[in-house]
Amino acid sequence: MSKVLIESPTVITLNDSQEILSDTSIFIRDGEIVSLIPENENPPDADLVLEGKGRVALPGLVNCHTHAAMTLLRGYADDMELLPWLQQKIWPVEGKLREEDVYWGTLLAIVEMIRSGVTCLNDMYFYFEAAEKACREADIRACISGVLLGILPTAEADLEKAMHFLSERRENGSQRIVHMIAPHAPYTCPDEMLKKVIAAAEKTGVGIHTHLSETKKEVEDSLAQHGETPIAHMEKLGMFAGPPVVAAHCVWATDEEIEILAKRGVGVAHCPGSNMKLASGAAPIAKMLAAGVPLGVATDGAASNNNLDVLEEARLAALLAKVTGCDPTAVKAYEALHMATRGGAEALGLGDVIGQITPGRRGDIILLDLKRPHVWPPHDLVSHLVYAARASDVCTVLVEGRPLMIDGVLKTLDEERIMAEAAACAERLAG
Repeated sequence: MSKVLIESPTVITLNDSQEILSDTSIFIRDGEIVSLIPENENPPDADLVLEGKGRVALPGLVNCHTHAAMTLLRGYADDMELLPWLQQKIWPVEGKLREEDVYWGTLLAIVEMIRSGVTCLNDMYFYFEAAEKACREADIRACISGVLLGILPTAEADLEKAMHFLSERRENGSQRIVHMIAPHAPYTCPDEMLKKVIAAAEKTGVGIHTHLSETKKEVEDSLAQHGETPIAHMEKLGMFAGPPVVAAHCVWATDEEIEILAKRGVGVAHCPGSNMKLASGAAPIAKMLAAGVPLGVATDGAASNNNLDVLEEARLAALLAKVTGCDPTAVKAYEALHMATRGGAEALGLGDVIGQITPGRRGDIILLDLKRPHVWPPHDLVSHLVYAARASDVCTVLVEGRPLMIDGVLKTLDEERIMAEAAACAERLAG
């Protein structure tokens, strides 16, 4: 039996009552949050006691959509439009990927994410077995899916391999690793393939992870080909009628499509940094929030961002909504923080597992040291977290109550070796 006590932090619970509890200890047993203990009560004995006094405890951040191993291509192809970026730079290099590249690139991403407070990532990439291996070794929580590209000659074989993998993992999986199936996008996956993917998801009971309506051109091409926008076309194909779906971007979602997303409970992964850098546009997230769409924030891959800092994405989400809507009250600080934590969990279908610091949820918790000049004086902790905090303010990270980092020291990964191996992989791929 494992018992962990976090002593006396200020707890931002993200619960239904939006409680912020001062000097409240958190007791975790066997990975589950058991109790929140006021300062005037004696806490139970624990195997591990972590100092929380003067720190802020927050549910672990959720990176709702990423391509983790693309850390290997960080800075390789910048300042380009999306399709030329993909077709001329990224896809040719990805054609040279090996399993070990994805393994080390994913580990590099995990190091960066742990250091910035991410406890759960939703990953879509090649060699998904290697990505899963990296996540298991790191003890991080992850949704894993292998990207499916219908434009490749291996598309049918890739789908069969994914279906076999999903069937096998469903029988032998763990609570910490969730598997999904990932058709890249409607513009790279013909309808016949998408129908097979939908059938496979229904057969295996796994969720679907895809890109939708990322660019204006994608929408225009869909209208020309199908007479429908991408989201409307996926609704027609039945993608949203069965297992849960996580749709990245949705930048060009119409009001009618937002109603579809809300009605079907489609989780949207908002990637403001990537969308701005690639000039894809600004997703109408204020409308999505008002409609009740499950909404999380995400970094996308490090090749198009160029970091994996979810706190930064929460800040960008709030600021971008304000400036595009000419409304300083759009997407308030608490809403942005919710998107980075509980909202991301709900978008991934994990809202009953993580996303809140409350008894019954798993012990995915981070501690931040906000007694620093750039977040002082402490007028409003939520405002500081969204508008002023930095990834480097994260000091301690737990997943299932197990420390992945304590006071800035990684506990499950060899950072120096990972950086060296990732550099060697990157040099072979793109150097």
